This record gives sequence, structure tokens and C-alpha cells, in this order.
Amino acid sequence: MIPRFFPSSSLAGFALAAFIGLAGCGHSGTSSSAPDAAAQARQQAREQAQATVKKLDSARQQLEEIPPPSKSRYMAIHTPESWGNPFLIIGSTTVTLRIIYPDQTHSNALPSAMLKPVKARRQEMEVRLTDLPDALSALPPEEWPYGRVVAVEEDPTETRSNRLQVRRNVESTMQLLNNLGIVIYEWPINGVQR
Repeated sequence: MIPRFFPSSSLAGFALAAFIGLAGCGHSGTSSSAPDAAAQARQQAREQAQATVKKLDSARQQLEEIPPPSKSRYMAIHTPESWGNPFLIIGSTTVTLRIIYPDQTHSNALPSAMLKPVKARRQEMEVRLTDLPDALSALPPEEWPYGRVVAVEEDPTETRSNRLQVRRNVESTMQLLNNLGIVIYEWPINGVQR
């Protein structure tokens, strides 16, 4: 009976030794691949940064087709409903892009304003700050009647405790717009000019 258990215990010992050996080999392989993983992460970050720069350059080139802004035209606008260019509302976690599509109906019998009021032509969409260059460059030239200028407003519905984060987001948005070559018209809060 003893010889019968001896081979199975030696088999168990061999299996245990093989498992420990494999675990040890796996551990030493992980430490040598740690620098490789760090190098891969750095390379991936570099590639992502290059893709972001390329994306920004592409958007800038598309936006350069829009003429420079006419300050005399957009400084005369005093209500958000009258603003014809893209309008950004910056919140603590969101950027809302508001556009008003131009009225395409041309009829002498019925003025187009009766058929398509401004509210029916207005569209608002939330975009990530990283997607803002693509969103703005995708707009047709008709959406830029005042030239390459965007109105920016802090979200008036944000709470007082979120104002610091909203201001940081406004500054980040303004930096991005400047990088795109877009003029910024900072819309006054509650109609009060700063």
C-alpha cells in the first residue's frame, strides 16, 4: 500500500514544483516587460497627441475658408435670439452649441419668417470640448453670417458653487477657439456688459 501512494505524492510534488517554476518564470517576465509597457504607453500617448494636433490643424484649415469677422455687424447684436453665428453655452460639465439655420424659403407671397420662425430653425447640441473643433468646422459657411466669430456665454442656470469650474471651462474653450483662429465674443451675463 505504501508504494501505491508514493507515486501519486511524487506526482503531486512534481506538479507543485512545475507550478512554482512557471509562476516564477511569469514573474520575472513581468518585470522585464514593465519597461516595455511603459514605453508602449509613452508611444501611445505621443501618437494620441499627434492625432489631436492633426485633427486641430484640419479643423483650422476648414475654418479658414470662412471670412474674418465683421465687428460692425456682430457688435450690433444685443440678444441671443438675434445672434446668427454659432453660440456656445459653457457649463460645469458641458458645452452646448447653439446654431440657427438660415431660412431657406424664398417666396414673395409669404415671408419666410412666417413659415419658419427662429425657434423652429434653432438647434442646440451638447458636445465635448475635444469634439468642438470638428463640430464647428462641419458647419456650412451659411452658419457664419458675421464671419469667423463665436459668442461664448457662461451657463446662467449653473449654481453659484459651480462658477469656478464653469470659468475654467470657459477659459479652456477660449484657448481652443483661439487655436482655431476663431474670434470670441464673450456674451454678457444677464445682459450686463463686463
